[in-house]
Amino acid sequence: MQDRASAVGCPHLDSHPEGWAHFGTTLKRVLRVPQHSAVSGPRLSVGTTTGVLLFLSAIPLFRLSAQSLDPLAIRLTSMTAVTGLEQAMTDSLLALLPGSTRDRAGNVTLTLGQGSPKRLLQCPLDEVGYVVGNITGDGYVSLRRVGARTTYPLFDQQLEGHRVTVFGTKGPVPGVVAVKSTHLTRGRVAAGAPDPVFTVDNAYVDVGAASAAEARALGVDVLAPVSLTKRPLQYGDRLLAGPGAGRRAACAALVAAAQRRPKAKGTVVVAFTVQSLYAGNSGLASVKALLGPFDDIKTAGLPTRYTDTAVETVTLAEVDKLMREMVQWMEGR
Repeated sequence: MQDRASAVGCPHLDSHPEGWAHFGTTLKRVLRVPQHSAVSGPRLSVGTTTGVLLFLSAIPLFRLSAQSLDPLAIRLTSMTAVTGLEQAMTDSLLALLPGSTRDRAGNVTLTLGQGSPKRLLQCPLDEVGYVVGNITGDGYVSLRRVGARTTYPLFDQQLEGHRVTVFGTKGPVPGVVAVKSTHLTRGRVAAGAPDPVFTVDNAYVDVGAASAAEARALGVDVLAPVSLTKRPLQYGDRLLAGPGAGRRAACAALVAAAQRRPKAKGTVVVAFTVQSLYAGNSGLASVKALLGPFDDIKTAGLPTRYTDTAVETVTLAEVDKLMREMVQWMEGR
């Protein structure tokens, strides 16, 4: 059978978030009532408690499930899966999806239903990242980019002066990318000329080591994965910002859809694919070779703002919507 590839639309939104705000959901406010009643003032009576429970039961089910999806999206956005080095993330997915398996390429797959048609619903996991290229004699770490060519010329510049995490053999090692000295570089560029563009070749990571031996004692070595330190932030009206937030939130929606164990029409293979940023999309190619052919292939995706930056932003309401759409697609509706 011939594959027919389709994708959930991913337009890029251009508007800027309007301010930063903290908010509490209605559910959180209700759940705080018993805590406040434990201090001074009248205690909650049985009737009051019953009223609270009735109020909770009156909240539409999709509201509750939507809120439960937010922590999962944040959790996956906080994880790192540099192309070719996705095992830590796939370990988590195996735990989240009982019955799933990891193939020889590293993809995590789960099969629902049986018979025809046979369809594939996939979400790529990996991200453009870096690995340790070398360790200098005075303990600084140089980097090499992995994944794919940059999407824009200033992509690597978001590293300059920012925190990164080196995933060494002894666990994560915090570091920071050094910034050029203003005093030492003054006068080296012609008056009025722009500063040279920062590239990965200019990136030197300080991990607190004074020598190469000290860096290696921390578990840092050549080819260890490196990424911007992930600190996803939920703000405004259920907006989520962080590196690679679009891909990770889409994968969270697919996890939630698969956890519902929908009654699949025919056979649906749910796949979280690796190495998608390498030429040939080798992870997806492996799934198609091992479990195909497929009558239809769909890729989970979300619209994003500030795409491929450290503050790539998605709307969590769109994550809820995507999850519902994927459940319907699995069921053939």
